[in-house]
Amino acid sequence: MALVAIDALAEKPFRDEVLDLIRRDVVEGWGAEEILTWAVQKFHPRLTISASFGAPEGLVLIDMLHQIDPTTRVFVLDTGRLHPATYDLIDRVRDRYGKSIDVVFPEAAEVQDFVRKQGVNAFYESIEQRKQCCQIRKVLPMRRHLADVDAYVTGLRRDQNANRAGTRKLALDPSVGGIVKLAPLADWSHERVLEYVGRHQLPLNRLHREGYPSVGCEPCTRAIGPGDDPRAGRWWWENDGVKECGLHVNDEAEGSGI
Repeated sequence: MALVAIDALAEKPFRDEVLDLIRRDVVEGWGAEEILTWAVQKFHPRLTISASFGAPEGLVLIDMLHQIDPTTRVFVLDTGRLHPATYDLIDRVRDRYGKSIDVVFPEAAEVQDFVRKQGVNAFYESIEQRKQCCQIRKVLPMRRHLADVDAYVTGLRRDQNANRAGTRKLALDPSVGGIVKLAPLADWSHERVLEYVGRHQLPLNRLHREGYPSVGCEPCTRAIGPGDDPRAGRWWWENDGVKECGLHVNDEAEGSGI
């Protein structure tokens, strides 16, 4: 556990409890609803859920949290290049739950500077330029937004890819000041997620029906074929098997968010 993350909790009233739970690995035995109930009691209103609206996990967590406390917060990163279907889903969720969605935008000056120097579609040119684009449009906006909360919920699951295999249900995120990071669905399978979606008739991104299991920015996402890895359609021109934008890299290094 990074020392900077522990130091960041020094003035928080929940510091000792959170550190004790992490050290004893207690939360790994809790179910998703139990984790979320604890989180609401401990952190609300300085608790939020990060939802991409491009994967069903976020919708499951929004539904669970809404049942626990309808006033819980939700945010989405609007990179400026999302699919129309994603914007449509954001509005459907807002209407279904009567809930405001915090739409978080990148700094216009940072985007303009990148586009002016690198080009509108520079992310196709190299992994470095693609990651720089993700940093400006996703990672930095998320870090700025999370500076105002004590804890956030993500839809990470361990079987999504090798980079997420070690995801803990309760951790500290040093990249955003050591705030608490929760992954209640870490031990869920994709099938279990879809079972919950069907049982509760949750709205989903319509692109899932068109071969997009994971929906990101429009120019960086495409449909996949039968038998393809679920994230094969993300940054499809790259050969890097990790396929991450920087929000979910190693927490001990520089990662954050969903």
